[in-house]
Amino acid sequence: MKAMGISQFKAHAVEILARIARTKENIVITKRGKPLARVIPYHDLNAVPRPGKLADTLVFEKDIVSPLGEEMWEGGVL
Repeated sequence: MKAMGISQFKAHAVEILARIARTKENIVITKRGKPLARVIPYHDLNAVPRPGKLADTLVFEKDIVSPLGEEMWEGGVL
């Protein structure tokens, strides 16, 4: 997360906001070296979620007991 002074933000606000929208990075605005605000990209909370990169990576097995045998699933003391 980058930080920048409030005077620099005020001078270049339009360009900085465009960069935040494009790169999806957060920027902390500081005043005299102390954090004042954080500018984050807009995220629509009501948007329908789309499948991500891991959507097709899970494999669902129909029977998880048979490959090991039922005796392996018995709860016993070792």
